[in-house]
Amino acid sequence: MDHVERFRAVMHFQPVDRLPRWEWAMWWDKTIDRWRDEGLPASLQDTFDIHTYFGLDPYIQFWFSTTDASIAATQHHVEGGVADMDDYRRIRPALYPDHSAAIGRMAPWFARQDRGEAVVWITLEGYFWFLRTLMGFAPLMLAYYDDPELLHCINEDLVAFNLGVLDRLAAVGRPVFMTIAEDMSYNHGPMVSRRICDEFMAPYYGRTLARAKELGMVTIVDTDGDITALAPWLLSVGVEGVLPLERQAGVDGLELRRRFPDLRFIGHFDKMSMPHGAEAMRQEFERLLPVMKTGGYIPSVDHQTPPGVSLAQYRQYLNLLAEYTAAGA
Repeated sequence: MDHVERFRAVMHFQPVDRLPRWEWAMWWDKTIDRWRDEGLPASLQDTFDIHTYFGLDPYIQFWFSTTDASIAATQHHVEGGVADMDDYRRIRPALYPDHSAAIGRMAPWFARQDRGEAVVWITLEGYFWFLRTLMGFAPLMLAYYDDPELLHCINEDLVAFNLGVLDRLAAVGRPVFMTIAEDMSYNHGPMVSRRICDEFMAPYYGRTLARAKELGMVTIVDTDGDITALAPWLLSVGVEGVLPLERQAGVDGLELRRRFPDLRFIGHFDKMSMPHGAEAMRQEFERLLPVMKTGGYIPSVDHQTPPGVSLAQYRQYLNLLAEYTAAGA
């Protein structure tokens, strides 16, 4: 099987020769700095090239920024600036850029995907993430009660932007999967209630996910922390998967699989085991093996390999990853 066939088969609970071998999140810059001192070639600057060097299955991520015409896979955490409708109307001309030119430049990657050489992954900003980016966390929490009109206005604009991106993409190629950036849970559960989700997010999710599925994409929400309480809501609006399932937040992938047999997962390997050596990492893979065998799951570091992991330890991890992605197929 090639990389694209394998990813699609796993995400549809179909048999595979082995599970994909991924580092789904870019490595910390401090991790890469350490590894360069320990022998990682300085010539490897691009994330895709580093994946190839380590023998990981290749993918390319494109993040469609709401603030500039970039589609680089970088995150946007700057918060604040919008307190009311007047503020939003003032800054709105600087939002929702035209990504047509950048989408056109994706064509060679879609050609590689068609040849089975690389998975194309896109990220759109979500209907909690973007509000928090514009307003900041505490003002957003108050606005859910004090200014719902503003929040619906922003999310109507965002869904129109996201649907426009998907329509323009369809003319060039069809990514294998899509993540929606949210980060709407933390180590004690969701940051918002089910009522807030139903009122302020569900209508926009429904339209976005329906279009993504028309284009054949697997739809995944990227949210940190404990997603256990959030999972049934995500499923109810049509989300198909979640990542990264952070173990330090108490997430239990096997219990999630029992409760939600159709939910797809990426991640869930406890990164905190990695500095403790091969035996600790093997124990972590043994914990994950029953989940691997259920399908719909790609094991991966649950959020960026930290700089406390040496290059030698990471190579041990990769050897174990190869072993267990074969055993878990």
